[in-house]
Amino acid sequence: MRKEKKRYSWKQIIGVILFVTLILSIVYSAVSLFTAPSEGEAVVEFQRVKSDYTLMLIQCIGGVIVMFVPSFLERRWRIDIPNYAYITYFIFLYCAIYLGEIRRFYFVVPHWDTYLHTFSGGMLGAMGFSLVSILNDNEKVPMTLSPFFIAMFSMCFALAAGAIWEIYEYTLDGLMGLNMQHYHLVDGTPLMGRAALYDTMKDLIVDALGALVVSVIGYIALKRQHRRLEMGKANQTEPA
Repeated sequence: MRKEKKRYSWKQIIGVILFVTLILSIVYSAVSLFTAPSEGEAVVEFQRVKSDYTLMLIQCIGGVIVMFVPSFLERRWRIDIPNYAYITYFIFLYCAIYLGEIRRFYFVVPHWDTYLHTFSGGMLGAMGFSLVSILNDNEKVPMTLSPFFIAMFSMCFALAAGAIWEIYEYTLDGLMGLNMQHYHLVDGTPLMGRAALYDTMKDLIVDALGALVVSVIGYIALKRQHRRLEMGKANQTEPA
């Protein structure tokens, strides 16, 4: 009897590519950390130093951990997260960590950080939307929320995640002497006033815009779905 070949989904394929890429990046970052010059010892302009590889290592390890968060939530709460949500999430991690940090897209591609923050705002808004919708439709969870509340929650969820990310950047800047929030120029000149806040506020604003678009689309879709359900119930109760 001929053995049937196992078919892999795009979620599994992209997940494996991301996992292998991050593991190889961890090895690369760890090795480079020992061979890279210290701060102030770089002989070439824009040469990576130990602090750069330390950040790279932290983000790659963090990426490996957070890529398994959706599957953990699935098992923990017994919910079904759609494959497209996994694929979007994995692509974002690949673009943010591997392309952005390892391949230096943050420095090579203009506005790469802004694109990612806009995308992440929409993605996190969609995740918050899907999470509440799943719980809302789950018979085991005694919860019924209006489309407006779900949309508001999804936007607040995305904004909260964006704020946590900015706290993370601020903390690493202070502990490791980095410039993730772009509060000083390349030559070390500190920015003053609104200029020092520009990068952080820009990130939060585009997070909000991405989340707002998804929340509005989700709200309209939910309202239409509820309207169809109500019309269906009304038709069923009409006398023959």
